[in-house]
Amino acid sequence: MTLIGRTRARGIETLSLDSPANRNALSAALVGELTDALTDGAKDTDVRAIVLTHTGNTFCAGADLRDPPAPDALVGLLRQIVELRKPVLARVTGHVRAGGLGLLAACDITAASTQSTFAFTEVRIGVAPAVISLPLLPRTDPRALARYYLTGERFEAPEAARIGLLTATGDDVDAVLEPILDGLRRAAPQGLAETKALLTAKVLETFDRDAADLTALSARLFASPQAREGMTAFLERRDPTWVL
Repeated sequence: MTLIGRTRARGIETLSLDSPANRNALSAALVGELTDALTDGAKDTDVRAIVLTHTGNTFCAGADLRDPPAPDALVGLLRQIVELRKPVLARVTGHVRAGGLGLLAACDITAASTQSTFAFTEVRIGVAPAVISLPLLPRTDPRALARYYLTGERFEAPEAARIGLLTATGDDVDAVLEPILDGLRRAAPQGLAETKALLTAKVLETFDRDAADLTALSARLFASPQAREGMTAFLERRDPTWVL
C-alpha cells in the first residue's frame, strides 16, 4: 500500500501523507516512502517546488509508537527537507503533534487553516522533542518553545504563526498559499536554490553540531522505563502513573 500520494500542477509537486488509519504517524515505512518521493522531486527539473500535505484530519501525529523509524532515518528526512535545492512547503488542514512539528519546522514555508491545532506531546509519554529540535530551535521563538515543550499544551494556528512555526494561516489554506505558489513559479530555479541555501545555512550548522547527540538522546529515552510506561498508557488510553 502506498503511503505517499503524488500529484503535480504547473511545476508544483504535492506529496500527501496518506496513512489516515494511524493519523499519518511517522512509521518506518512512511518515512522511507517520503524520503524516496523527496529524492525524486529533487532530481526532476520540471519540479519548481514541493508541497507536503495530508489526507484525513491530522497532518501528522508524530512517531508511530508501534513501528517507529530509526532516529537516524528521521534525522535524515528532516535534513533532506532542509537541504533540498528547491523550496518545500507544508499545507496543513488538520492537527499536528510531536514529530509532525519537526516536519513543519524543516519546511521553508508553512501554511495552515485556522482549524489546525498543534502540540509537543513528548513529555507526556516520558521522552523529549530531541531530534525535531534540530530544525525547531533555530527557527522558533525560544520562550514559546520552553512553554509548549515542557507542558505539552495544545495551541492554535494563530499562536503557531506568532511563534514562527507557521508562515501564514487563514480560513482557506489554499487561498493563503495561492500567491506564494505564484511567486515560486515566477522565480528562477537557480535563484530559488541559492536563496534557500542562504536561508538554511544556520539550520544546517545545528544539524552538523547536534544531530549525533540528539539522536543518542532520543534512543536512550525511548528505551527507558518511563517511556515504556508512557507509551503503554497512551496506547491503553489511560493516564501514566506519574500524573498527579
